[in-house]
Amino acid sequence: MNFLALFTVLASFLALGTAQSNTSDTYTNPILPTGADPWVTRYGNYYYMTYTTNDNITILRSSILTDWTNADVKLAFEPPPGQNYSTDLWAPELHNIAGSWYIIFTADPNYDSPPPETDMLCDFTCPAVNHRMYVLQGSTSDPWTSNYTMKAQLNTYDQFAIDGTYFQHTTGLYHVYSCWYSAYESWPSNLCITKMSDPWTVESNVTERQILSVPSNPWERTPYGRMQNVRLSSNEGPEQLTNSKTGQQFIIYSAARSDNRNYCLGQLELVGEDPMNNQDWRKNNENCVFYQNALQNAYSVGHASFTTSPDGTEDFIVYHGMEDPYTGWAARNIRTQKFTWNADGTPNFPRPGYGPYPVPSGQNASMSMML
Repeated sequence: MNFLALFTVLASFLALGTAQSNTSDTYTNPILPTGADPWVTRYGNYYYMTYTTNDNITILRSSILTDWTNADVKLAFEPPPGQNYSTDLWAPELHNIAGSWYIIFTADPNYDSPPPETDMLCDFTCPAVNHRMYVLQGSTSDPWTSNYTMKAQLNTYDQFAIDGTYFQHTTGLYHVYSCWYSAYESWPSNLCITKMSDPWTVESNVTERQILSVPSNPWERTPYGRMQNVRLSSNEGPEQLTNSKTGQQFIIYSAARSDNRNYCLGQLELVGEDPMNNQDWRKNNENCVFYQNALQNAYSVGHASFTTSPDGTEDFIVYHGMEDPYTGWAARNIRTQKFTWNADGTPNFPRPGYGPYPVPSGQNASMSMML
């Protein structure tokens, strides 16, 4: 581990120590004082979190969803220099697929700074033009003891690709990510889907790739309602969400711009049988399903993941947001709140805020069992 990697891990650990203290019955947001693009999954008696650190991929492990002050910290991957995935590592996710662990993430070869000869090809300036998707594979069936090594670059047809995730369905495995229409179109960013033969191999060709959603609504554009200029209007950060009682499948995604107060979550529902058929998806065009709460200074709420309480009876959304909408990306921190389900089976997300909130069901019992 070089000095930069060691510093990054230590900084993450020290930041954890500044998180707000929680009582045994309630907690407050944020659960991490700094960070963005959180991914949380539960396995065994632990929650595992990854988030954007830019320089590497770090995994946190905690027995408590709402308090990461004593979390274990593991450096899962430090990219070597001079590779296409050496810099600007974004939005890592830790997935268990068929008993094996994979980390899917976005990266870039040159600190998000393409040469002028590339940038001039874009309709607008396009610093992320060289971002692509990559997959690491774990060495064991345990996410914490695994060593993670580079498995493959996912095929996105040598085009812009960020925020990729896996969509698991009875018909197979799919890659859903944020894409442009073409290599240098630059903006807007849309949601694309391709079929996979395994977690590191895309089997769809470029003509089979489907665009599931474009930022066509006012709340998906930046600034809010911009109708003519699509620069930085986006659909990104897609995540699979399943209603365990009804079996309904959703993609919850982020819309607008991530350093802007209007960043929010949109919703797609799979209403047909084929995830590769864009007509089998229904988009909620009415509004964001999770959005800023100015009365509590909760802005730019987006890029969420989903998990459950320790006893599995409650659902939680983990997301990033900011209290100061003028500071930009540096102001983001990580939060969590309980959500429920509407009568029609769609998710019913709360208004974002800071609490105090009741701790997840079974959390105290789960802690006692581990003592």
